[in-house]
Amino acid sequence: MNTTFNLAWRLFRHEARRGELTIILLAIVLSVAAVLSLSLFSERLQQALTDRSAEFIAADRRLNSRTPVDEQWLVEAQKLGLQTAEQVSTRSMVFGENEMALADLRAVNDQYPLKGAITIAPEPFAPAADIDGTVPPGEVWIDSRLFQLLDVSIGDTIYVGDAELTVTQVLGEIPDAGFSVFNTDPIVLMSMADIAATNVTGPGSRVNYKAYFTGDASTLDDYYDWLRPQLDDEIHYWMSIEADESAVGQAVSRAERYFLLASLLAIVLAAVSIAVAAQRYSQRHFDPVAIMKTIGASKQQIQRVYILQISFITILGILIGSVLGIAIQQVVVTALGDSVEVSLDVWHWRPLLIALFTGSLCALMFSLYPLMQLFSVPPLRVLRKDIDASLSSRTIQFAAAGSAIFLLMWAYSRDLTISAILFASGIVLVVGLLAVTYGLIAVGRKLGGGAMGPWQLAWARIRRRAMDNSVQLISFSITIMLLLVVLVMRNDMIAQWRAQLPEGTPNYFVSNVTEAQRPALVEQFETNNIRYDEFFPVVRGRFVAINDERIRTEVTKEDEEPAQEGRDGLGREANLTWDTELQTENRIVEGRWLDQWQPGMPHEVSVEAEVAERLNIKLGDILTFNIGSEIVRVVVTSLREVNWQTMQPNFFFVLHPAAMENFAATYITSFHLDQSRKSEITRLMLPFASVTLFDVDARINQLRDVVDQVSLAVEFILILVLAAGSLVLIAQVQASMDERQQELAILRTLGAKGRLIRLSVVFEFLIIGIVAGFMAALANEFSLWLLQSQVFQMEASIHWEYWAVAPLAGAIVVGILGALGCWRLLALNTSTLLRKMV
Repeated sequence: MNTTFNLAWRLFRHEARRGELTIILLAIVLSVAAVLSLSLFSERLQQALTDRSAEFIAADRRLNSRTPVDEQWLVEAQKLGLQTAEQVSTRSMVFGENEMALADLRAVNDQYPLKGAITIAPEPFAPAADIDGTVPPGEVWIDSRLFQLLDVSIGDTIYVGDAELTVTQVLGEIPDAGFSVFNTDPIVLMSMADIAATNVTGPGSRVNYKAYFTGDASTLDDYYDWLRPQLDDEIHYWMSIEADESAVGQAVSRAERYFLLASLLAIVLAAVSIAVAAQRYSQRHFDPVAIMKTIGASKQQIQRVYILQISFITILGILIGSVLGIAIQQVVVTALGDSVEVSLDVWHWRPLLIALFTGSLCALMFSLYPLMQLFSVPPLRVLRKDIDASLSSRTIQFAAAGSAIFLLMWAYSRDLTISAILFASGIVLVVGLLAVTYGLIAVGRKLGGGAMGPWQLAWARIRRRAMDNSVQLISFSITIMLLLVVLVMRNDMIAQWRAQLPEGTPNYFVSNVTEAQRPALVEQFETNNIRYDEFFPVVRGRFVAINDERIRTEVTKEDEEPAQEGRDGLGREANLTWDTELQTENRIVEGRWLDQWQPGMPHEVSVEAEVAERLNIKLGDILTFNIGSEIVRVVVTSLREVNWQTMQPNFFFVLHPAAMENFAATYITSFHLDQSRKSEITRLMLPFASVTLFDVDARINQLRDVVDQVSLAVEFILILVLAAGSLVLIAQVQASMDERQQELAILRTLGAKGRLIRLSVVFEFLIIGIVAGFMAALANEFSLWLLQSQVFQMEASIHWEYWAVAPLAGAIVVGILGALGCWRLLALNTSTLLRKMV
């Protein structure tokens, strides 16, 4: 064993000095560095984004409950080292000396909020700033609108239930105020110590209890494992930012999936580069193995020597790649530190372990077939150079490579769906490319004959090197496909994020506008040159039956009776609107729209598709609504897909106007007011004291910050994957240099001109690049359709522009890389080439 080890070490040092190990070493370094830098940056960025986005729920985790939270649950959390806070919320009338208004009452303890900050303003509707701490006992901080509605000032007393409290601050925002434009009651923030004195949480009240938790992610998971058996799904809801359905939650969730996708593709690219390098390494050592066999070395001894060499290369590659990967991501984090919030103080061991696992598994599995080829080289090759390895079946190579790629993707992502989609796309691409290879052989037979010009020589070479070209074509195509997937997903995601919040996005909503107030409000907007959106009529009604079958609705504590058994309902009142014009960002997915209704026909309703699926509502069903004391029955004639991420009012139910003609509506609309004009809001809304004004500007700015940071991070991810893909292409070109050297020497000896040879090489790579680009575009569409529809919950579409861009880019990139890779070889004279063959 010592002799074998010494021989392997001496050969390793000898070949390292000669540069024989450069290709495979660089491939392993590339794989480890790319995976480590991508995954480490991604995890640190995800942590930063999650921390930032957690401000929208005021903690890392939140427990919503319809009953008071068990005190023992909070004690257990504190024992584990978690920080906790509490909130009690309900809707209640509040009174000034002369006026009253319905308010969203929030009572919090001293620890609230755990994430984010409460903002206060110096006067109503003025810009607000963060403040440390929260409202003390005996005081209330109230929304700007309440100063108008209650006709109070700072220092005045208001009455909340049975309690008298002093107004001491103008409340700007609280972190978890939410995004709903319908639940727009102005907020009253008070101390938890005063809630008992108000007596507003007694029997018959609808109270929501919230417990907030912040701490290490693993500790939070351990705590939830302890808590979960004690929760009742009908009463409790455990929430994290990842489960948030708001625009912020969706943006962060999609960004995390994208980082995962990009890292998975980096692993595949690294694996391809190692496979190419190992193949070349094996072929370059056919002669040394044959010589070793002729002088008496056993097959087992040769196996140990080369396995040890692969181990030495792997260890060295992992060490260099780890250092390089950490350095790359640290440089990027430092460079983007002012633009992107990255947790510099957080270290994640998982990316390092994944990088080590990637380097080791790729070196083993992708070297398996080349090494088996190497071990099967017969001793007779010493005399006859035309004899190759006896192992020629590629079944082992494809099986080992396929299983390694899928295992790496699944181990890294822990997401079977993404792994299966990418793996299936790769198989489809490989099968298609093998078929294309046979097509190229047939074309090469026809185009490679006749007078020998550069075009014919290129086709003849493609035909002669059919199997090698198939591997090269597969490598190029997979690389281009993966780059396209990352590029298009990046473009589509960012475009969708930007579309949610274009310039001029409404930053104020007004509701409770009466029919009499609407003309005056429109005139006020137009006089002051304010852009406003459509006025939507709104009536609140309770959804009570489907096809005359009663459904369950939310009840008070005294109303829990058997009559509430039945099909699930919304659990709350619904906001009903009516119109014959389909709202923007709505799309009919089944049935027909309301504008086809005729007098004498049953009244119609359009239902949002996800609610219809959840409540098992189908076309033709009869829905019953209780509006005040009136009953409205409507038939479902269409299902709509709604983009809930837009900052505009959206509705579960849209009825035909004929069904609602007997009801007096209030209206809701939105408008945009530039930051420079925010001081005008008090004057603008002064004549409309009963109208509810809802300021979402701060939330829009928070969402824009998150989207901007995610977008910039996505740019970095794209650059890293492009760099990894380029190195794979270069490695693939370099892998064919030995055979090209022999061909070039023969052509030069036969008198071929230098220009002919150079053009034939360029044409060969152009042909391969065009075919690879076209096949990559095809596989890209298949992958994107699966990813966008099944993973990212985006609307899938065909990207026709890439059908032209991919073949053109493939021809240019592969052609240039091929020409540059062969340029040094083409510059050698005939005698030098012949000497290199000896």
